Amino acid sequence: MRFTKMHGLGNDYVYVDCVTGLTPANPAELARQVSDRHFGIGADGLILIGKSEIADARMRMFNADGSESEMCGNGLRCVAKYVFDHGIATEPTLSIETGRGVLTVDVTARHGKAEKVRVNMGRPILQASDIPTTLPGDPPVDANLSGEFDGYAVTAVSMGNPHAVLYVPDVDAIRLDTVGPKLEVHAAFPRRVNVHFVQVISPNQVRMRTWERGSGITLACGTGACAVAVAGVLTGRTGRTLLAHLPGGDLELEWAGDDQPVFMTGPATEVFTGEWPDID
Repeated sequence: MRFTKMHGLGNDYVYVDCVTGLTPANPAELARQVSDRHFGIGADGLILIGKSEIADARMRMFNADGSESEMCGNGLRCVAKYVFDHGIATEPTLSIETGRGVLTVDVTARHGKAEKVRVNMGRPILQASDIPTTLPGDPPVDANLSGEFDGYAVTAVSMGNPHAVLYVPDVDAIRLDTVGPKLEVHAAFPRRVNVHFVQVISPNQVRMRTWERGSGITLACGTGACAVAVAGVLTGRTGRTLLAHLPGGDLELEWAGDDQPVFMTGPATEVFTGEWPDID
């Protein structure tokens, strides 16, 4: 099986071209194998690039633990780069079918290769039952968590996948490896949740660290950065344009209005290609 290793700000995935090649028979197990950083290729998960009847290409995403997720913003930018660079579709505006519907991406190219990608991430989902979460409010804004995390204020947003945003004075002081896995499976989130700790630098700038559902600590999370942009507006902490500093680099976010989509702009990088011995 031919694969391509790509990353968006260090949020790395193994990509398989199912447009020109075969689709893996067991992508969940394959995701677990290739993601292993000691015995596999090493990645935050697996993304399949396939044909679509309603878009230029289809994206399916599997976390490192084999669970399938609805969306990945950094992964989507890389899918757009692959589709553009490899001639699957060559227009500067592409449509990609994802678990949260068809999303539009604009490619900025240099020397015939996609260098920067701006994604229309769609409108945030703010109905608590659709996020989903049992926390009060539509959406829950600075809602209190129960149990071990009583006193933690959480703002919940979905960008097609669920996110919990927590504001803290210093993101580096958080033991993310300890609190992340516990918050991911908190009872308030029936489908688990992506967890983001955020430090506000200014009304238009934040630092954030992420524990991703099914993958653990990652260097960046595109949908998470979008959720942070939305949470900042909902809580009055930040404005509608935001520069998010993630461990892997920066993302530009814009949420022009409550009934508008969130736009995310950032890089996408191809690292290497190779052959994986088994397709099953």
